[in-house]
Amino acid sequence: MKKLSFLSAVLLLVCVVFSVSCAESDSLIVYTSMPLNVADTIIAGFTEQTGINVETVVASGGELLTRISAESENPLGDVMMSGTISNVTNSMALFEDYTTANEEFALDNMKNTEGPLTRFDVIGSVLIVNNDLIGDIEITGYEDLLKPELKGKIAMADPNKASSAWEHVVNMLYAMGNGDPEQGWEYVEKFCEQLDGKLLGGSSAVYKGVVDGEYTVGLTSEGSAANQVSSGANVSIVYMKEGIVFRGDGVYIIKNCKNMENAKKFLDYCTSYDTQVMMNNDLNCRSVRSDVPASSTLPAASTLNIIEAPEAVASANKSEWMERFTDIYIDMQ
Repeated sequence: MKKLSFLSAVLLLVCVVFSVSCAESDSLIVYTSMPLNVADTIIAGFTEQTGINVETVVASGGELLTRISAESENPLGDVMMSGTISNVTNSMALFEDYTTANEEFALDNMKNTEGPLTRFDVIGSVLIVNNDLIGDIEITGYEDLLKPELKGKIAMADPNKASSAWEHVVNMLYAMGNGDPEQGWEYVEKFCEQLDGKLLGGSSAVYKGVVDGEYTVGLTSEGSAANQVSSGANVSIVYMKEGIVFRGDGVYIIKNCKNMENAKKFLDYCTSYDTQVMMNNDLNCRSVRSDVPASSTLPAASTLNIIEAPEAVASANKSEWMERFTDIYIDMQ
């Protein structure tokens, strides 16, 4: 009897330890560079559906990648939410391979063929204009940003810190180089002179600076600009006549994160039909799914001058182009 009682006690202890170690966490930590109204809405829906409590850490895309790299031996976050594919590709080793339950519905050019890179939003580069400050200055695209009266009145984030700014660098190289990025650097030099020594610390500082009247025009992403219009700000969106590059915006599971199963659930939620419809209709986002109708709040892609800027080329040249842009900017000081 004593032997049986002892074994029973051991088995009971093992069961308790096993059940505790295998118990599902009710937590998730999301690093995000998205506008807070967008991130908060998506996360609130996820929590309501799953009961999982989400803590957010907000910073620019570049800052988040630096943080995730620094924490790689002991990850403190579970998911990075937002960060264009061409901005993250060179850091793929920081993220887990995962294919969502919704991958079959992704648009052909938005499929996760790499393993860690799940697209959940399609973003384009645009200009945001303060209607109170612009006066009779006409802005239809990049070329108009070179007008003398706009010098020092243009808001742009540091492309080393913000993915929206990096995408604008790529966009202007291809748009102003007529498809040849090398030919676009002449424009970049003129543009950097127009900045008058001002680069902002993050994406949100750009549209906030324009809305608050600190700047007349800013270089931002479509969704961020459209959210300001929706909120009642007296601003306008300009889709550059020279051409617009659209990119997949991603959501990524941090390698060896502590809440792996919840992270997978979050990616499944972000790419689900209902979430994508909500993002399309309520958050000024373009869906990555082939079965979701086009946005009712954003202009049809067919009405815009969309140009190609291959992600592979932008990723391969990112370090060189970033350094070149920074050198030009510094030389203009």
